[in-house]
Amino acid sequence: MKSNLERDVMLLKVYAACSTLALAVILLAGFAAQEKTKFTEIDVERINLVEKDGRLVMVMANKDRMPDPIIGGKSFPRQGTRSPGMIFYNGKGDENGGLTFGSTTNPDGTYRAGAVLLFDQYNQDQTVGITYSEANGRRNAGLTVWDRSDKPIWEVVGPVFDTPEGPERTALVRKLQEAGDLGAVRLFVGKRPDKSAQLALADQKGNVRLTVRVDADGNPKISFLDDKGKEVYTLPPPPDPAKQ
Repeated sequence: MKSNLERDVMLLKVYAACSTLALAVILLAGFAAQEKTKFTEIDVERINLVEKDGRLVMVMANKDRMPDPIIGGKSFPRQGTRSPGMIFYNGKGDENGGLTFGSTTNPDGTYRAGAVLLFDQYNQDQTVGITYSEANGRRNAGLTVWDRSDKPIWEVVGPVFDTPEGPERTALVRKLQEAGDLGAVRLFVGKRPDKSAQLALADQKGNVRLTVRVDADGNPKISFLDDKGKEVYTLPPPPDPAKQ
């Protein structure tokens, strides 16, 4: 009798083990076959969109989880205030633009706000952007186009980050600016803080040479400027003092 009971218990154990194993296989097969999961709502601090080989395609993150720029396969410190948004990456895994936004309000009621959608030149910094910035009711918004160096950005900014902050770094940045390696704004079209609508065209050094604007009172004006920003010709021409 005892031998038969031991045999039955052993068979039950084997049956239980086999059943558990079969159930685990079925569940795992179900998860493996599942291609997508549907969520009604999800709270997350960062989402990484990646290719099959793990390369980043896009990152959505809050300000604290926003990654530093990756250029030429190397990470550089992000400049300015970190903001929530999205960062785009090219086929090599380098940062290729993004969308950021945010605002800050001070105890005294003053505030700053802004948002940018930027697209980077290949191996370089932003070359096209839609930007908005505001400080205490003074607003600037429009389309901006930058001219960028043909040099890869890591060759330009690498030595800057390798130089400690101080006079030497300041002199290096000034030298890069004079050489045109840091780029320049070539075109802006939008509205200015003085509530004028403006089209501004600049030379390769970023000097504005032509503006077409309508001021807050509705007065139109076209201005031609020299490389120092001085008006050399305007339409309509300024009033003739002799005729006044």
